[in-house]
Amino acid sequence: MTPGTESAPEPHRGLITLALMLATIMQVLDTTIANVALPSMRADLGASLDTINWVLTSYIVASAIVTPMTGWLSDRFGRKEVFTVSVAGFVVTSMACGLAWNLSSMVGFRMLQGVFGAAIVPLSQTFLLDINPREKHGQAMAMWGAGIMVGPIIGPTLGGWLTESFNWRWVFFINLPVGLLALAGLSAYLPSVARRARGFDFFGFAMLALGVGALQLMLDRGGERDWFASAEIWIELGLAISGFWIFAFHIAGARKPFIDPRIFADRNFAAGLVFIFVIGIVLLASLALLPPMLSGIFGYPTVTTGLVMAPRGVGVMASMIVVGRLVHRIDARKLVVLGLLLAALSLWMMTGFTPQMDATPVILSGVVQGVGLGLVFVPLSTVAFATLAPEFRADATSLFSLVRNIGSSIGISIVALLFTRNVQVNHAEMSALMTPWNPVLRAAMPTAAAGDPTALARLDGLVNQQAAMVAYVNDFLAMMLITLAALPLVFVLRKPKTAPVAGAVPAAHAD
Repeated sequence: MTPGTESAPEPHRGLITLALMLATIMQVLDTTIANVALPSMRADLGASLDTINWVLTSYIVASAIVTPMTGWLSDRFGRKEVFTVSVAGFVVTSMACGLAWNLSSMVGFRMLQGVFGAAIVPLSQTFLLDINPREKHGQAMAMWGAGIMVGPIIGPTLGGWLTESFNWRWVFFINLPVGLLALAGLSAYLPSVARRARGFDFFGFAMLALGVGALQLMLDRGGERDWFASAEIWIELGLAISGFWIFAFHIAGARKPFIDPRIFADRNFAAGLVFIFVIGIVLLASLALLPPMLSGIFGYPTVTTGLVMAPRGVGVMASMIVVGRLVHRIDARKLVVLGLLLAALSLWMMTGFTPQMDATPVILSGVVQGVGLGLVFVPLSTVAFATLAPEFRADATSLFSLVRNIGSSIGISIVALLFTRNVQVNHAEMSALMTPWNPVLRAAMPTAAAGDPTALARLDGLVNQQAAMVAYVNDFLAMMLITLAALPLVFVLRKPKTAPVAGAVPAAHAD
């Protein structure tokens, strides 16, 4: 089979799809499943509060750096070979993470895990498109995307349950049975794809890796280092800008660049990159906010938090399955607009959250947001890739995955920064009103107004709770505005005149 061409009917399509989905979900889960296990890891590995975060940072940075290489690796060494080695390496390094004896070994194994996992999501999409006829691409990608989108949602809950029921090492050991099943199916049924001779632009890759790695480090460590009050953050920002700047100039003039700049001349693809960047911000930023809000303000345990957030995944799956059948009948741009409006509506609903409410508003807003995001993914991918030349597809899917991951990192950093600053401001403003001469305070809590230490401590807890709730609401409002700001980009997209080419759906849904 030649990359970028239509394939003959695949007799084992169902088994291949199952194996691909197992491998992909395994990788996607690992982006969030380890987060809740960090406190237990810190105790066993002898790490500090600052250094334990390297367990997450090492994986994110390594995966981000290697992701753009997916197209070149699959062309040079074979798509099936690269995918199979990636899955096998991911399983082995997962077991190594579970057996880690100190922080250094854990960080090293997590880095290798990120290296092996980087190619899994882009290549799994490519293979799904290879084994399905063109008229079924929308349905195949909708089914695939539904599974992918649920991964980040159930990851923290599954990780919390494994940590509480067994120990943190099972967060990684769980990949063994899933990975072995996937490998068995891939080895037996995955079709081989013809290799394509392609040189490697080391300088271009090095500059892109420098930019991506420095940016991810800055975003991940900014909160710990108080952002631009730290020299480290300024250095990482300088390296990121320099890397991206040099990379852009290099590929514009290089004879055989690492990424062909003509890929960005496609208007639909360029607009699609911006769209998927915004989706990355909205999806994972809201997912990063909800668990601490539900546990810190509402007192929900980890399992209950997961159950409350689960309907969001149901909304995603339902809408993606439906849109997979509609994408070739309705103008995809209309579906994208509807999806963005629903996502914005869900965030507006979340601005009405209060500490006194039950779980119903969280569930309802989650379902609406899930439906909205599901409506965006498949139509956006169809339009973004419909006018792109097939030879650019492998690199384009990797870029979509990379841009979405960067959007997620930036979104999480933005909401974390806004939350921290808003909590401080809100607490100061509210505390300024809590004086013994405030008639409302004297009526509601006379003992606090009189200076009773126990009552004052209770009052401070209430102020902290309200300050945090207002900060969460402000974050939801900011994400709503970001979502609405992306709407005008729809007018940049062109409606495809023909059915989308094979491979029309990128690796944007991944990781």
